[in-house]
Amino acid sequence: MLASMGGGSQAQLKRRNRMALLRQLRVQPGQSRVDLAEALGLTKSTVSALARELLDEGWLVEREVIATGDLGRRPTPLFIDPTRLLLLGAQVGIGHVRVVLTSLTGEVLASRNAGYDTTQQVDACIRVLTRTLLAVAARCGEAQRIIGIGMGLPGGVDQAGEQLVFAPHLDWHHLPFGDLLRAALRSTPLAGVSIFMQNDADVAALGESEFTPSPLADPLLLVLVGEGVGAGLVVGGRLLTGARGFAGEVGHMVLQIDGPRCSCGRRGCAEALIGGRALLQTGEAQDAPAVARAGHYLGVLLQNLAAAYDPACIVLAGPATAFGEALLAPVRETLQDYARAAGLPEPALRVSRFDADVIAVGAAALAGYRLTQPALPA
Repeated sequence: MLASMGGGSQAQLKRRNRMALLRQLRVQPGQSRVDLAEALGLTKSTVSALARELLDEGWLVEREVIATGDLGRRPTPLFIDPTRLLLLGAQVGIGHVRVVLTSLTGEVLASRNAGYDTTQQVDACIRVLTRTLLAVAARCGEAQRIIGIGMGLPGGVDQAGEQLVFAPHLDWHHLPFGDLLRAALRSTPLAGVSIFMQNDADVAALGESEFTPSPLADPLLLVLVGEGVGAGLVVGGRLLTGARGFAGEVGHMVLQIDGPRCSCGRRGCAEALIGGRALLQTGEAQDAPAVARAGHYLGVLLQNLAAAYDPACIVLAGPATAFGEALLAPVRETLQDYARAAGLPEPALRVSRFDADVIAVGAAALAGYRLTQPALPA
């Protein structure tokens, strides 16, 4: 039972129960207070008190009463309120930023893109990111409030230390990105808003899991194919980041012995065979065999990841999905060939519904996730 979890003060226990209630309604919207009490192992009076607080604060909303056919008072369903509390999500890409304003349930309410000069120091990116965040935040209504800012960064992230450890395509090392952004937002309307950060593929996976919740998509594996190749894995509602925050760096899994040279110095990495440079080599931008070849190797990569993690659902995302069936058909064919050879069903595969916003929306989902994820028991 959540109410009897050991460790921490009463205030911490109350916060844990509040957040558990919110996450339960995210996965199963429309539950009544009685339903929630049974699902969470809390007393009805505790759930009623928590629900009243969350309704008053803008997290929840009550909707029409469900007609049950029974006599007496009918249970009132509760839902996450998509109108009052909002999230900002930012993608820090290579030479550009994309910022979205979303509801707690993932509806995109506003968005903006801007470029920055990659030949300058990180300060140039921070300045552009700050201006773009403030411009999008200005779209909030008077009765609305931004409660969190999430960032999807193009490299390994030390989440506890709030550092961008290494962004290979930008040659950024050990940057205190959280502190830099907070300093830039000081004395602005976003000062004091909680900031969270994670690798871009990880936040994209969270966006699919948090904003399209389904018990049929757990575990969920997302593979992001852009300039590089990365993956994010969500299991049981929790993001797998690894001991040092580097889980999902699948772009440097070797798929072809003595293959083309990768940016990391090795040969035959997934990034060299599948990433943006492989798809858009000079003279090959419209070369269908080049796209089909990348699709084949992407299928090989997905087969290896499926064998390792046995996901219920694989989601493809990133700029490479713009190639459509020219890329996806050889991916599916490769997966089908491996599945038939092993006498196993092929993994469920789909393309992200968030298109070009997938990382920015995922970053907003990261903020919501970190604000509502109950702490693990001590």
